[in-house]
Amino acid sequence: MDVSHAGEALLADLLANTTELLSLYDRDFRLTHYAARLKGLYGGAVVPGAAIWEIYPSFLDTRCRDEFLRVFQGGSAASIELPRSSGEAPRSVFVFGTANGVGIIESQGRGERSTAEEQEHVILLHQATHDVLTGLQNRRRFGERLQEALAAIGGPKPKAALLQIDLDDFKSVNDTLGHGAGDTLLQLAAGRIRDALQDGESAYRYAGDEFAVIQLGKEQPMEAERLAGSLVNAFKDPFVINGIPVFVGSSIGIAFGPEHGTDGEQLMKAADIALYAAKTDGRGCARTFNRPMLLLLEQRENLRRSLRTALERGELYIEYQPLIRPPSSVIGFEALLRWRHPEIGIIPPGVFIPIAEADGLMDEIGRWVLEQACRQALTWPSSLTVAVNLSPAQFLSGSLTDTVAQIIDAVGIRAERLELEITETVLLEKTIDNIDTLNTLNVLGIRISLDDFGTYYSSLSYLKNFPFDTVKIDQYFITDLETDLKSQTIVQSIINLAHGLGISVTAEGVETSAQARWLVEENCDCLQGNFLGRPLGADATGDFIRRSPSKGRRAMEESNRAL
Repeated sequence: MDVSHAGEALLADLLANTTELLSLYDRDFRLTHYAARLKGLYGGAVVPGAAIWEIYPSFLDTRCRDEFLRVFQGGSAASIELPRSSGEAPRSVFVFGTANGVGIIESQGRGERSTAEEQEHVILLHQATHDVLTGLQNRRRFGERLQEALAAIGGPKPKAALLQIDLDDFKSVNDTLGHGAGDTLLQLAAGRIRDALQDGESAYRYAGDEFAVIQLGKEQPMEAERLAGSLVNAFKDPFVINGIPVFVGSSIGIAFGPEHGTDGEQLMKAADIALYAAKTDGRGCARTFNRPMLLLLEQRENLRRSLRTALERGELYIEYQPLIRPPSSVIGFEALLRWRHPEIGIIPPGVFIPIAEADGLMDEIGRWVLEQACRQALTWPSSLTVAVNLSPAQFLSGSLTDTVAQIIDAVGIRAERLELEITETVLLEKTIDNIDTLNTLNVLGIRISLDDFGTYYSSLSYLKNFPFDTVKIDQYFITDLETDLKSQTIVQSIINLAHGLGISVTAEGVETSAQARWLVEENCDCLQGNFLGRPLGADATGDFIRRSPSKGRRAMEESNRAL
């Protein structure tokens, strides 16, 4: 629950002016807030961080302690009579649970507890400034504290540090174990963040699985980097939820005020950019904001805006790389998407395809690529196939099979001439639905290829559960094939395994005659790479097909002579 500035002021006013003996404690039984009247009564014992039994020694008594712990552990609010000496006035405390611990309102000398209205008022005000689920201070509290911290900077005072914390792979926990487990994980994560804090550091739940820490009065950047390292390490151990170990890391962005921002919004933007850099660099790490990060982000945003209109402006095009069956036969081409930006020039697919996936553009782009590739294939001999890559994002729409069927019918190409390439990441997302989609495509007669085999989360269950037509060995294993015995063993094993399952094998990234010769000797079914044929424009494919027997034969003869 967020709270307005009026709510914050009301809580401060209540603590300063209430006649109630009010105090609030965290889950470590430490004092966090207290009324001015309580301080006047108990003096030096009432300081932030004081243990509850320092103020109320009676809670060490068995009866009082048991009733207090019952409320602390989630039980309903209760009024507890405190032990008293002979002649001492009756004393009682009203104990109620809060999101981050407990609150106590003491009634002294009146023989009755505070009114229910006042008690409810106090409870609601505390809940208004704290996140109900985790007990950390909430988003509005964070915004106000950040602004106050920046306003206090000046002169000899050190700069303020802001750490934005995002949980890695939190969504997968929600999706696989349910939202209840997700809530438990957030509570446990908040506990680890809280445990890492020292004096001058306060934590907040900002939104969803996003947290923040404000650090004041510390030597920077050393102390912020120390805390970030502690937080990253704190998330390396698994969280155990319902007996299941769950691994969720943390990525952290760090920014300093006033260096990176003189108001809260500026500083949060800088920390967010640093957090994005941490995610991009592999997650489970911390990055501190710098100006080049901002430039990279601005370039990415410019690309994102340009990509939205690239298709209609004719900037996207397709190149076709030959697929060669030894010794020299062209059996088809793989369609490779390209983007020629009018100002930047050629932008690699590895840069713009993730942007298209993140922005929901892959359905439209993927449909265009598929239709263009199928129409191009009609200009080739009818024995040649065309291979088209599918993005994992295209499976999310639920209409992939309909789209493919419609294009095949509209273009008039035989289904068996089309090969769709997927990576193993497709099988990690909504696995059952995606396998059903692949089975439907297979029933239509379309060939299915498992691309980049061995470089993601390879599982033999994929090969058992779905009848792939082709497995493509990633160029990572081909690059050093001539000299590395491990790569040779892995490639041999993949070829033998695939052939044993009745699956064809294509080797990608063949760049030398020695690589080609080795693969041919190991009975690799198909080769692809610049040594045998570079990606070609659509118009050039016809010429390549006409001269391919002599070109392929010369390449193979060259490899034989070389070895």
